Amino acid sequence: MTQTPEQPAPQDPITAAVAPGYAFEGTALELGGLMLNATDLSDVQIRIPLGMLNRHGLVAGATGTGKTKTLQLLAEQLSANGVPVFAADIKGDLSGLSVPGEGGEKIAARAKSVGQEWTATGFPTELYALGGEGIGVPLRVTMTSFGPMLLSKVLGLNDTQESSLGLVFHYADQAGLPLLDLADLRAVVQFLTSDEGKADLKGLGGLSSATAGVILRELISFQSQGADTFFGEPEFESSELLKVTADGKGVISLVELPNLQDRPALFSTFLMWLLADLFHDLPEVGDIDRPKLVFFFDEAHLLFDDASEAFLDQIAQTVRLIRSKGVGVFFVTQSPTDVPDEVLAQLGSRIQHQLRAHTPNDAKALKQTVNTYPNSAYDDLGEVITSLGIGEAVVTVMNERGAPTPVAWTRLRAPESLMAMAETAAMEAAVKASPLFAKYSEVIDRESAREKLAARIEEGAAKAAEDAKVKEMAREQKVERVTKQAKKDDDGIVMDVVRSSAFKDFMRTAAREVARGMFKSGRR
Repeated sequence: MTQTPEQPAPQDPITAAVAPGYAFEGTALELGGLMLNATDLSDVQIRIPLGMLNRHGLVAGATGTGKTKTLQLLAEQLSANGVPVFAADIKGDLSGLSVPGEGGEKIAARAKSVGQEWTATGFPTELYALGGEGIGVPLRVTMTSFGPMLLSKVLGLNDTQESSLGLVFHYADQAGLPLLDLADLRAVVQFLTSDEGKADLKGLGGLSSATAGVILRELISFQSQGADTFFGEPEFESSELLKVTADGKGVISLVELPNLQDRPALFSTFLMWLLADLFHDLPEVGDIDRPKLVFFFDEAHLLFDDASEAFLDQIAQTVRLIRSKGVGVFFVTQSPTDVPDEVLAQLGSRIQHQLRAHTPNDAKALKQTVNTYPNSAYDDLGEVITSLGIGEAVVTVMNERGAPTPVAWTRLRAPESLMAMAETAAMEAAVKASPLFAKYSEVIDRESAREKLAARIEEGAAKAAEDAKVKEMAREQKVERVTKQAKKDDDGIVMDVVRSSAFKDFMRTAAREVARGMFKSGRR
């Protein structure tokens, strides 16, 4: 009797639709396992090709759904593959990347469910702090490098005021006045609105004294918030973010953001400056097998809130062009609608954690999010997104050909580093031991616009005093000459009178009358 060969079990529709899209040949980051529904997992691994990470991405989801842990998972694998990482550490949790993780039953169960061989691992980490407000190596930028566009976003200026601030920067540049910190910029604006600077202000044309006054008030308010610590020298060199250790691991650079709620626009625009500075300095490399750097832009909505059209255009252009410099950018935020369409359209990888639909606005945002995804094997993708558990996400990435992969409901792997803040004492010791601390910790205060303007004003005052002294001396000399001439003229008149015959007759007559009076003589 002929035995019929055993037929393979039929594949479920979701596995059949999704699995081929994630069968990459090159190196890839492992995200997790494909979920068929809320409880069942397949053995299909969901991954991101390493070479596609410079095509940018988005990590989105409501608060508490696991976005930070996803960022941590990506940073670990990038570092392990020799790719440096930069991330803003909003809550301080990411400092745990430097410390091996703590296992446990939950970690073991999750790792087993997604086919992960979990090993506690720490990664090379460099800690930074904006302007020295925090534990890390101080990050500073000169006012000139920061520029009027980013500063206008921080100050909340309108389009007209932004244009006027650009004129102030132009004037400082043309006048040889280096703008290093807030005090320098304030000094320039104060000079332009003073009596000494009125002529220069008039020469700028488009800058009115009223607008200059508004800018000055905003700068004073900004400085009173302590923002002056972020500007100055030594200026941070963005190339520091591209380091790889001797054993080939990418260094993870974390910038601490204390008191984010007090100056949200400053933090987001400072990160944007770093990105723009990288774009300016890095050479073109085209498509490479791994990025030179992956930049995670947490709390991304802060960057786009109340931004001018010119500012949004600049962001979109930077994101579009920096890919060719080998830099990947991931925006991390609560909802994809936080990111403008012109930026969102350039993000090749999407990791969407749970969204909630408790309000009409939430429901609208959910619908808009679903509409941005390619066709899905799931009957109702919106329902999947609202029912995602913590540590689960809907994923689509770019495959090695640059085409979007099928949407995959994914249970994410567990990070192998500590999923909590590292000990403060350990972080402080690591910062002090870093060669970057010696390079950037001490503030440099060289001659800049403030000192040069003070010297110019002092020189002008001294010249004015000297001119006044010269004028006073000239006036006194003139008075003296006039007085001498008048005396000389008076003496000449007297002598003429004395010599005249009339004066002589008068004197003889006067003498006779005096004699008659004295001796009672004279005819009756």
